[in-house]
Amino acid sequence: MKKRPSDQSPWMPAPTFGRSIRPGIGFNLLVEDVARSVRFATTVLGATVTYADEDFAVLRAVGADWMVHADHTYRDNPVIGLVEGVTGRGAGIELRLYGVDPDAAEAAARHGGYTVLAGAMDKPHGLRECIVLDDDGYCWVPGTASPKDG
Repeated sequence: MKKRPSDQSPWMPAPTFGRSIRPGIGFNLLVEDVARSVRFATTVLGATVTYADEDFAVLRAVGADWMVHADHTYRDNPVIGLVEGVTGRGAGIELRLYGVDPDAAEAAARHGGYTVLAGAMDKPHGLRECIVLDDDGYCWVPGTASPKDG
């Protein structure tokens, strides 16, 4: 069930959007509240909003595009069973955004009251990264090349 008013057109028809997606990996996150997820993505990860309404959003950061769909839009999709009643979604997955300043992301996350699992640090594998959780419990790892070895 969509909440967007029926007299409000989506930004583009779904088939047009589907055909416009570039080759490569993509992901869609099922979330409780689209606006809340957009706020995290823009303030912590520096994402830009391609489109957003209360049902759906398309976001972009450092050349990566992703979507968020509100739970209520997935009522007839079998995937909804994976997240119903689950606290801290995405267990075991890290959503990594390379090219996002981890120090700035950590500061923004702390300022916004988000959970910082690990502050920005240079890692032995050559990346500087931090680990933050969004309101739905998804684990985000913004990172850049480390200025020095581990």
